Parts: sequence; structure tokens; C-alpha cells
Amino acid sequence: MKTLEYNEWWARRINDNVLGPSSENSQSIEEHLRVVPSELEIMKQDFERRNKLEAEELRKGKNKAEEDLDSLKKDYKKLCLSMRTARLGKTSEQ
Repeated sequence: MKTLEYNEWWARRINDNVLGPSSENSQSIEEHLRVVPSELEIMKQDFERRNKLEAEELRKGKNKAEEDLDSLKKDYKKLCLSMRTARLGKTSEQ
């Protein structure tokens, strides 16, 4: 049979073993559990960022080339039409 004094001593002994928050290291739980990225993860993130930028530049260049091609097609059609009109004018004059 356990005495009341023994039970109180046992409770204090258990509670003494539990670490409480110390004032010298006052990090939050989030900071304490934060995962530091490895060198490989950092390189992967850098690679993905560079690829994203390069893909965006290529996309912009492709759009510009398509716009230029459309413009050239329009100019070509206008030129063909004006050449046809000029030929018709020469034939009617002769």
C-alpha cells in the first residue's frame, strides 16, 4: 500500500523529468520543426526556376515569330493583289 507522501513524491519526481520551455532557447515550435532544404533541393528549385524563365522567353519568342509570319502573309497577299491589278492595267492599255 502506498502512502500519500509517496504518491506526492512520485508525482513530483515524474514532473521533474518533464522538460519545460527554457528561456534561453525561445524558438517557436514552427521554427524548431522547420526543415532546412538540402543542397540537392536548392539546386532543384534553382533549375526549375531557370527552366520556367527560359520557357517563358521561348514562348514570347514563338508568339513574336507567329505574329511576324502573319504580318508577312498579309503583306504577300497585298503584293500579289497589287501585281495582279498592275498586270490587268497593262493588258487593258495594250
